[in-house]
Amino acid sequence: MHNNEMMEKEEIFSKVLRAGRRTYFFDVRATKADDYYLTITESKKFTNDDGSFHYKKHKIYLYKEDFNEFNEILKEMTDYIINEKGDEVISERHQKDFKKEYDTPKPEAVKAVVSAETTDNSTTAESRFTDVDFDDI
Repeated sequence: MHNNEMMEKEEIFSKVLRAGRRTYFFDVRATKADDYYLTITESKKFTNDDGSFHYKKHKIYLYKEDFNEFNEILKEMTDYIINEKGDEVISERHQKDFKKEYDTPKPEAVKAVVSAETTDNSTTAESRFTDVDFDDI
């Protein structure tokens, strides 16, 4: 068996983080000398035009001698981002209720529907509805 294949087979402990189309695998593995190291694999799902899909993977190997410095820099960088931008996710594609642009009617189309629903009584459709800016949703 090839040396790399042997290293990949010696999985000791694993955790998985699913994040939308991305999945992160954290794996503790053993070398032939029975020392441990960490692999972090990002797997991202891509859909082809015909509906089939494939995954692209990127892997990082992290060895014990680098753990302390890696942890310090990772913490510093994540703290910086949270301090500068907060922990709220603002990217639309990460929102639970995100709808693609073609799923959401345009404000002009909504206004046309509201105008068409105006009745002959003294209350107009526009006065019955709250003015909502769809860009804020």
